[in-house]
Amino acid sequence: MALLQELEKQGNFLFRYRSYFPLLLLPLAFWVYNYMISRNPELFSDKGITLLEIISISICLLGLIIRICTVGFTPANTSGRNTAEGQVADTVNTTGIYSIVRHPLYLGNYFMWLGIAVLAGDVWFMIAFTLAYWIYYERIMYAEEQFLTRKFGEKYTLWASVTPAFIPQFSKWTSTNLTFSWKKVLKKEKNGLFAIFLLVLIFNCWGTWLNTNQWITSKVWSINAAIATGVFYFIFKFINSGTTWLNEDGR
Repeated sequence: MALLQELEKQGNFLFRYRSYFPLLLLPLAFWVYNYMISRNPELFSDKGITLLEIISISICLLGLIIRICTVGFTPANTSGRNTAEGQVADTVNTTGIYSIVRHPLYLGNYFMWLGIAVLAGDVWFMIAFTLAYWIYYERIMYAEEQFLTRKFGEKYTLWASVTPAFIPQFSKWTSTNLTFSWKKVLKKEKNGLFAIFLLVLIFNCWGTWLNTNQWITSKVWSINAAIATGVFYFIFKFINSGTTWLNEDGR
């Protein structure tokens, strides 16, 4: 099998399991966290919020904002929203955030998970995560672009030839005609905020256990943030499953 065909085959396989890849980060992150807390305990204070946590949450929120800006301005069944079964695209997004970067959702994912990697407190771990993420998602992006090239031909290749794959080029910004859809964001991205603060809480509980052999963290802000975002998530999950309030034609 030619290398390009092999890359596409790998990308299609990895695409189906892309949501699970970052979970492989967590066991290693906990191990690194354990190592770093013994080397640099001042980074992991159990009193209040630490600088490391502020940086981590800020990076995660940057990733979530990128995803929100992407999802909120895209129509249904486009290159920006695909399914576990395979690629879906009724049209090609070329305006808004897609005018400055071809894969904004994967860029958002990167920052969200980089923020979690920051919690481990080790620069080399962050670098290793970045390299692993690139190797994994490079294949997914290649397979996705092959699908779009075959479906849309020159329309896609012309746009792709002037739009960077992963690092935004802000000078190329072109406004979109679509209005921002908060309903679509709440429908598609409601779990992001909860996931961030739940993982932060889990790390805090892990750190407490390492220091005291108790699982309950003393960081009340972390518990409250996880509970508040969890309530938000389950409210809108119920609304989405039990009503049609979040549905919009064409979105």
